[in-house]
Amino acid sequence: MNILELLHFYARSHGQDIAVRSGSSYLTYEQLDQGSGRLASYIQNFCGDNKAPVVVYGHKEIYMILCFLASVKSGRAYCPLDSSMPADRIQAILEEADPSMIFALEDLEEMPENAVSLEELLLLARQDREPIQPEFWVKNEDVFYIIFTSGSTGKPKGVQITADNLNHYLEWSRGLGTAPEDKLGKTFLNQAPFSFDLSVMDLYTCLASRGTLFLLDKETQLDFKKLMPALKRSDAAVWVSTPSFADMCLADRKFCAERMPRLETFLFCGETLNNATALKLMERFPDAVIMNTYGPTESTVAVTEVMVTKDMALSSEPLPVGRAKPGTTLEIHREDGSLAKPGESGEIIIVGDTVSTGYFKREDLTRKSFFTSLAGRKAYRTGDKGYLDREGILHYEGRIDLQIKLNGYRIEIEDIEQNLTRLEDVSCAVVVPNMKDGKVRSLTAFVTGSKRPENKFTFSRDMKERLKAFLPAYMIPKKIVHMDSLPMNHNGKVDRKQLGGLA
Repeated sequence: MNILELLHFYARSHGQDIAVRSGSSYLTYEQLDQGSGRLASYIQNFCGDNKAPVVVYGHKEIYMILCFLASVKSGRAYCPLDSSMPADRIQAILEEADPSMIFALEDLEEMPENAVSLEELLLLARQDREPIQPEFWVKNEDVFYIIFTSGSTGKPKGVQITADNLNHYLEWSRGLGTAPEDKLGKTFLNQAPFSFDLSVMDLYTCLASRGTLFLLDKETQLDFKKLMPALKRSDAAVWVSTPSFADMCLADRKFCAERMPRLETFLFCGETLNNATALKLMERFPDAVIMNTYGPTESTVAVTEVMVTKDMALSSEPLPVGRAKPGTTLEIHREDGSLAKPGESGEIIIVGDTVSTGYFKREDLTRKSFFTSLAGRKAYRTGDKGYLDREGILHYEGRIDLQIKLNGYRIEIEDIEQNLTRLEDVSCAVVVPNMKDGKVRSLTAFVTGSKRPENKFTFSRDMKERLKAFLPAYMIPKKIVHMDSLPMNHNGKVDRKQLGGLA
C-alpha cells in the first residue's frame, strides 16, 4: 500500500490512535483521514482545473498535516512554507509556486483571494462532504510535495518529490535502526520545520508506522526551561533531528535516558554527525541505536545508513555515512565524468528510485543537475565530495562548490551574497564559511561599496539587522566586515581562500 492507502487503513483499524500532537492539541488517525478527505473535496471544488500546488503556510501547527494530505488527495502537490521565514522570501516562494490555493494557518502580510484562514479550515474540515475517490489521489509519478531550498541566484528553487519517490523512501525508512514492526505505535520526535525536508523523515515514517508525531515548535526549542520538560512529555521512542540540535540538548546534563526512558533510536540527517556527539549520546543513552544517514533534498531526504558503534566512533574520524539503501546506487565521478576507484574521491552521484523529477518550473537547473544513467534510471549530481570504500560504504567529504550545510540547513553561498548586494550601499559581497573540525560553524561576509564605518561592531550589527528583511536567521552571517576592496587571484576572480584566512 502507498502512504495514503496505508493511512486510510489505519483510520479504519486504529482510528482513535493519536497521529499527531502538539501541547494539548492532537488529531487521531480517523480525524486525519476524514478531515483531509472532506478538505480535499473543497480544494477540488474551489480549484477546478487548476492543478497548481497548494501552499500550506504556518509553523508546526497540527493542522498543517491535515492540509498536506488534503492537497494530495485532491490530486495536487503541496508546498510547505514556514512562517518564521522573512517576508521577502515568503513572497518570492509564493510568486514562484503560483499556488492554486493557500492554507494560511497564520496571517500572511497580504491575504490573497485564494487563501483560507485557520478558522475557515476548521469549519471546512467538519463539513459533511463526499470524499474524493482514491483514483484521483496523487500517485505514481505525480508530484507529492515541493520543498524550496536555497538557490545560487538568490532565488529559492523548488524540489519536486513524487508519490513513488516518497513511497520507495518509506519502504526503507521504516526499518532504519529498528525493524518496522518495532516502530508500530511509537512516538516520533519532530524537530525540523515542515519546510525543511528532514521533517519528511519523522512525519511520514511516523505515519507509515502508525505512530504519534510529537511536534516541537521553535519557541520551545530555543528555551531550555521549556525544551527539557517537553522532551520528557514527548515519551518519544524515535528521535529525528540534525546533529546540531542534539549537540544543543547535550549541553544540559538533564538530557539523558532517565528523562527519556523510551528512546530507542536516534536518526540523524541534514549535516555531519561528529564523533564526539555520537560518543556523548552513547554515554547518556546506552541502550539507544544511533543511525547516521546522508542524502540531499533532491533524492528524498536520505539514501544511506550506518549504525554508529562505539568502536567506529573511537576509530573512524570522520564517521562514514553508510551504505546505499535498496533501489539506490551510488557512483563517484572524477572531474572528467569517469568512475572513480574505491577509496578515490570525487563527486557523489545518486542513481535510483527516490531521485526527484527535477526543479519546479526550472528546466535549466533540472538539465544541469539531473540526468538519465546508462541503465535508464534517474540520476542526480549532488555537488558533494566523497568516496566509496571497498565495502561500498560512503564517506562524505563536504561540498565541491559553494553550497554548504550550517546547523542542518543547506545554504547556497551565492544566495546570501545576492541578497547582501540588495542593500542600498553594498556594491560587492563575498561570504566565506568558518570551519572547525571539518564542519561549518559560522559565516563571515566581506562587503565593499559602503562608506568606511567608524565602528566595525556597530556596522556588522546594523548590516545583519537590515539583512533580516531578505534572509532567514540561519543564513545571516555571524560577522559582516567592510573592506575598501576585495583581493583577487590570478584568474581575476575574488580570492575566497585569502578571505577565508581573514575570517
